[in-house]
Amino acid sequence: MLRAYGDGTLFGEPYGTGPVQVVWLHGWARRGQDFAVAAKALSERGVASVALDLPGFGASPPPAGAGGARHYAELVLPAIREMGDGPFVLVGPSFGGTLACVLAANHPDLVRALVLTGAPLLRSPSSKSSPLAFRVTRWFHAHGLASDARVEAARQKYGSSDYRRANGVLRDVLVMSVNESYEEELRKIDVPVTLLWGEEDREVPVDVARRASALLTTTHTIQSLQGVGHLVPSDAPGELANVVGALF
Repeated sequence: MLRAYGDGTLFGEPYGTGPVQVVWLHGWARRGQDFAVAAKALSERGVASVALDLPGFGASPPPAGAGGARHYAELVLPAIREMGDGPFVLVGPSFGGTLACVLAANHPDLVRALVLTGAPLLRSPSSKSSPLAFRVTRWFHAHGLASDARVEAARQKYGSSDYRRANGVLRDVLVMSVNESYEEELRKIDVPVTLLWGEEDREVPVDVARRASALLTTTHTIQSLQGVGHLVPSDAPGELANVVGALF
């Protein structure tokens, strides 16, 4: 059953009994329910956890203002502190992995270890700018020569699927997040890190994990999952539970 955390606007699903040891932070446009199978498996081993619905997803309302993963990390911080003294194992796929990285770097007292999967920790050196037609349309709009409707039509045509589905403040959050890179945080982390990646991940290829590992100065491992793509919590919950469970 979902319960409220922090100021009462962040919701999460507790699993198991006893002190919370694991906090699950889901990916963009997902929800805490993604971790149900893995979390239940851990609870059967005596490991209690909480799967949060991040602001704007699942049962949790959108944030009052826009910000990237660094901003979201501060939004979830009160909820995590409410769960106990910690330190906790943070599990973060995709967007949730960037939050976990920031939390470990800036609040080391709360974090025992990280398990990151498919997390866009570093911008790709081959990242391309927006298509020329979209940039031209935005230029015209900025100069009063294109309507809001025309710009929105261009966004729907040229934007990513995540961008097309996002509305309001969440669209701004997405734009800010995809332009962040976490070299500084990776260098600051001083807890063990497991980079668990699907070999078939096309959204955040395993090369990102390799590049991130080169910046880590703490104990870390890279593990790959054959035949698994970007959604590790949904597609390989047993493997995820085993990796997290091995930390206890």
